[in-house]
Amino acid sequence: MEPQLLHDVTGQVATVVIRNPAKRNAMTAAMWGSLPPLLETLAADPDVRVLVLTGEGGTFCAGADISALRGSPLEAQRLAVAAEEALAAFPKPVLAAVRGHCVGGGAQLAAACDLRFAEEGARFGVTPAKLGIVYPASATRRLVSLVGPATAKYLLFSGELIDAGRALRTGLVDEVLPEGELDGRVAEFARILASRSQLTQAAAKEFANGRTDRDAYWGERAAESGDTAEGVTAFLERRPPRFTWSASG
Repeated sequence: MEPQLLHDVTGQVATVVIRNPAKRNAMTAAMWGSLPPLLETLAADPDVRVLVLTGEGGTFCAGADISALRGSPLEAQRLAVAAEEALAAFPKPVLAAVRGHCVGGGAQLAAACDLRFAEEGARFGVTPAKLGIVYPASATRRLVSLVGPATAKYLLFSGELIDAGRALRTGLVDEVLPEGELDGRVAEFARILASRSQLTQAAAKEFANGRTDRDAYWGERAAESGDTAEGVTAFLERRPPRFTWSASG
């Protein structure tokens, strides 16, 4: 099977699947390079309100395809960082659904998602120290923001894997599900997010990610969108709100 990123859109939820079964869903250079344009297409689709990233079968992603590092390691890292940044900048909520190994570049992608849901038995690791690679500054800062400096150093210095329970305690994942319940829980939570205000979500995502120059912009969007009035009216009328503002522009 050709390594590739698969995707579909069902019920306002886009799902991107990492597929490279011969190498435990390792990301090839072509896969890294294809992610930003795919995300751009999905971000522009008004039918997409939530994105789920997962791996095919029993593994999320075993990292970068190491064979790509023999040729041009700097170019391979550039592609990985560009994909990570495109995922982090996706204007709608992004969930990672993790089972099995989430290691190296896989952990880099998972950390760039807004939330991470893992199945019991999942294993996480950030492994550049095993290869003598300087982990990208952007990825390091993102990891520190999730788990704190001490746990980030533990992961980066050692390259050791941690289990889902420890990942939950340190903030690397947000929920851990029993075997067989991950897909159902992610689908349920994605439906919840799809029913909420995209205006609230888009502004909150920027603020939570540290952007400080768009307060007035979001105030203007709130004033002109009508979502607040609709939300209050729907609450008083005891009906689901019909929010109209779209992050797709």
